[in-house]
Amino acid sequence: MSSQNMLSFKNDKFDKSVVTKRIHAKLHDGVCQHCKEVLKWRVHYSKYKPLSKPKKCVKCLQKPVRDSYHIICRPCAWELEVCAQCGKKEDIVIPFNKEPERTENVENDPSSHRRRCKRNEESDEDSDFEGDLDDGSYQVTFRVGNSSPLVILRVLTK
Repeated sequence: MSSQNMLSFKNDKFDKSVVTKRIHAKLHDGVCQHCKEVLKWRVHYSKYKPLSKPKKCVKCLQKPVRDSYHIICRPCAWELEVCAQCGKKEDIVIPFNKEPERTENVENDPSSHRRRCKRNEESDEDSDFEGDLDDGSYQVTFRVGNSSPLVILRVLTK
């Protein structure tokens, strides 16, 4: 006599972390039906692992691939009308959004918070206070990060 599982597998039974919630909330767009089912299975059985850093696209050889298990970046997959995961010219179940990808989870990530704080400390070193100008305003010049252009801020006081 073989015994069957009485309860189905629950992938978030013991793991209620932010990463798990983010994985469950992720929309798998730009993939064919087969790849969508594979990704759904990976999420359901806790096999999905998010990327830690961007991967290289096999078409344009840049590093903009931010979705796990994808081999083609969003612009290339959109342009060539192929699945971003397997690269086959199949029917895309959920097409990519036209607007650029923007994640609001970046603000909640503790490692990005440390990087932002570090950048702010560096920008404090690059800031310069000019003082009063002839028209009663103050001028502050600063650089955000090492490679960004110089920003000049003029504050009018009355």
